[in-house]
Amino acid sequence: MTSGVGAPTRASISARTLRTDRWWLPPLLTNLGLFAFVAYATVRSFMGKWYWVEDYGYLTPFYSPCLSESCLPGSSHFGTPLPELPGWIPLGFVALPFLLGFRLTCYYYRKAYYRSVWQSPPACAVAEPHASYSGETRLPLIVQNAHRYFFYVALLVSVVNTYDAVVALTHGLGVGNLILLTNVVLLWAYTLSCHSCRHIAGGRLKHFSKHPVRYRAWTLVSKLNVHHMRLAWTTLGTLVLTDLYVMLVASGAISDLRIF
Repeated sequence: MTSGVGAPTRASISARTLRTDRWWLPPLLTNLGLFAFVAYATVRSFMGKWYWVEDYGYLTPFYSPCLSESCLPGSSHFGTPLPELPGWIPLGFVALPFLLGFRLTCYYYRKAYYRSVWQSPPACAVAEPHASYSGETRLPLIVQNAHRYFFYVALLVSVVNTYDAVVALTHGLGVGNLILLTNVVLLWAYTLSCHSCRHIAGGRLKHFSKHPVRYRAWTLVSKLNVHHMRLAWTTLGTLVLTDLYVMLVASGAISDLRIF
């Protein structure tokens, strides 16, 4: 090997690392967390049932917006402009690819799965197993540059999820409403804390003093941006919790606790 850690100018150390701590634990936990969410979300997206509670107006975010004639009556808040879908197409297919693209190209998630899944590198002072590195200049990683455009769609989907939560409130207030609202608030926090949002708010400005509104927006987004990693993981959890609760209520496994 003549590049990377095997380049002539690098120290000739045969061991992958001299670290003696458990450096492998964070990448392992990241892999397990990402795998668990992907497995759950995939199964639920293709399940095609237990996603709508008509009595309380609960719609899981995995199926929103539901725009097909295959959707259960009442679950299509924006009509059914699409015909019935075959079983191999998830009912939430309109938004899911863009949300997946938004998460995959997210600056934090890049760091997470680059280190854990691709081990590039898995930890500081640990040699990666790749002989070369081309960065994000070639396919498929050049697609990461589309993150800003996925962000625009994610904003629209956040509006849709907010609408779903508000519609559910017209049926009264229950534990499910609180879960839906909490999920929406955290999704907005994660979306607006995005690095692209921060750049859109205040990027490419030479004088903040001449743009007080954008400076204020940039300041607020920057404060959220500090918590972007935490929000990235928290929203994975709230998405699963929200969907699981709606599924359990819709299937009759549990009853929603009504407040009024």
